[in-house]
Amino acid sequence: MSLYAVTIQDVRCISQADLEIPPGLSLIWGENGSGKTSILESIFLLGRGRSFRTRNTERLIRHGHEHLRVIGEVEVPGGYRQVIGIEARRSGVTARVAGNPVDSLAELSRAFPVQVIEPGVHKLLEEGGYRRRRWMDWAVFHVEPQFVGVWQRYSRALKQRNAALKADPSQAGAWNAELARAGEQIAASRARLLEQLQPHWAYVLEALTGLDVQLHYLRGWAAERSLLEALEASRVRDESRGLTHAGPHRADVSVRLANRPAREVLSRGQQKLVAVAMTVAQIRLLRELTGTTPTLLLDDPAAELDGTRLRVFIEQVKQLRSQLILTSLTAESRLFGVPERTFHVAEGRVQPV
Repeated sequence: MSLYAVTIQDVRCISQADLEIPPGLSLIWGENGSGKTSILESIFLLGRGRSFRTRNTERLIRHGHEHLRVIGEVEVPGGYRQVIGIEARRSGVTARVAGNPVDSLAELSRAFPVQVIEPGVHKLLEEGGYRRRRWMDWAVFHVEPQFVGVWQRYSRALKQRNAALKADPSQAGAWNAELARAGEQIAASRARLLEQLQPHWAYVLEALTGLDVQLHYLRGWAAERSLLEALEASRVRDESRGLTHAGPHRADVSVRLANRPAREVLSRGQQKLVAVAMTVAQIRLLRELTGTTPTLLLDDPAAELDGTRLRVFIEQVKQLRSQLILTSLTAESRLFGVPERTFHVAEGRVQPV
């Protein structure tokens, strides 16, 4: 799958932009603060329903305006094209695929698979489990299509259980069975994904870092208990705090080196390389299992990488054979070869070169 065209309206400093995107390499260049990253955010929003820079989509709306809109034309299997549209207002986000409203923004990931490597990629290691769950689930959505439905069932049951814990704790247990059924399925799918990832992870990690960093799935409750048992065991704690403490919504991916959390022993540059390895390995796995190669967004890809590591990184990305859209401060950037199309961004205005 690849992106053919995108129209951006009122995203950060960009009032209006229309870009025709080739299937290979596109370069977006301009000074810092010109709006380059906002274009990548818009494209990411099209395939994820959110930004890679903030969890609050409302912050992307151009100052003084009521909503933003991004419309993209993407390839679908069989060589056809379909339109994806997303609109964000202060009241929420809505999206359509081929003219039909989506029930969940997760459906956008199927319609337009997209990944990003940007200067903040090290946060995948540094910050809490939310980012790593998101990283993991994006791949599971593609490898196991039924995962979306299971996750929606779990989310509904979790919301109802938490509401009961606050309003009438005696009723919360009525949701345990449904929560446990869906939660066990989610945990099993994630565990399979991490196991399937390991060969790609070992290959890319060795190429980029040479470090023996281990990835382990922590499912969100004690290994010796079923989820139903864990829910019953945490009843008193749940009732006192009005929240469900056991389940896949508390899961994480442990990233460890020498039996310690990697974020405690690695430099910022090493953390970035490990996070890049997680992303590249994931794309390799997706291509192997589903035949899908996501569009890859590269925001200032040379940041914090020395010459040797940068060359290895470039080689790893080229092996993916993804549609690449990258930003640079200069029009002469040739890190990944000669771009098929170049765009110049200045003060929020985008012009093809």
